Amino acid sequence: MDSQVDSTVSSTGNPVDEARSQTAEKALPAGVAKVLKRLHYPLEVMLQCVRWYVAYSLSSRDLEEMMAERGVAVDHSTIHRWVIKWLPVFEKAIRRRLRPVGESWRIDETYIRVRGQWKYLYRAVDKAGHTIDFLLCARRDTAAARRFFEKATAGRGTPKTVTVDKSGANRAALQALGAQRETPIEIRQSKYLNNLVEQDHRAIKRRVRPMLGFQNFRGARIVLGGIETIHMIRTGQMLAPKGRRASPAEQFYGLAA
Repeated sequence: MDSQVDSTVSSTGNPVDEARSQTAEKALPAGVAKVLKRLHYPLEVMLQCVRWYVAYSLSSRDLEEMMAERGVAVDHSTIHRWVIKWLPVFEKAIRRRLRPVGESWRIDETYIRVRGQWKYLYRAVDKAGHTIDFLLCARRDTAAARRFFEKATAGRGTPKTVTVDKSGANRAALQALGAQRETPIEIRQSKYLNNLVEQDHRAIKRRVRPMLGFQNFRGARIVLGGIETIHMIRTGQMLAPKGRRASPAEQFYGLAA
């Protein structure tokens, strides 16, 4: 099986193929090696399926057929397991390689369907449209908003101003958070100023919509993290080595290196 797969997806001189192959050949980080130890396909095959799943409107069954055309026999349920196993590795890796964000934030929530019920994806961007953070929550209330704000500030620093919609829960959470800090956070409530983050939701919803909802909350969080990772790469938010411009695919595969 492995020799058949290797001959099918081996490097062809294409930079993306080379990035996958180089990742497969390098000494792997501990987190990557830990995941790989439990799986039994070549690394480059798994990474390609995982990237395609979150980057394009493809189901795991679509990917099963596409791999079969390339001579790789893999069940769609196996591909889904790869997605769930690998995406947290990529999300963790990209958080260490993101460009700094500005001090003026826009925060909003959008709806995500999980097991037939609406859940809430909190998202924040700066005034340049760069992603600050995201968090899927079961409820839309002050406790959920505060949990998101604490996560965002822990990873990206404290903003000077935060623009939110007319939600009282968001304002209350920010006021509680600001009360704990020496420098207060200026809170602005403006539908017009928040259009930036609402428009940014579209890139995420465009990929989520064909999925017709998620089957469980944990899986939803993981897949959304992968979609956000692809979005941040595509919009140039990942730090790149000086003097080299890598394609979005190369940048994604490079996260496993």
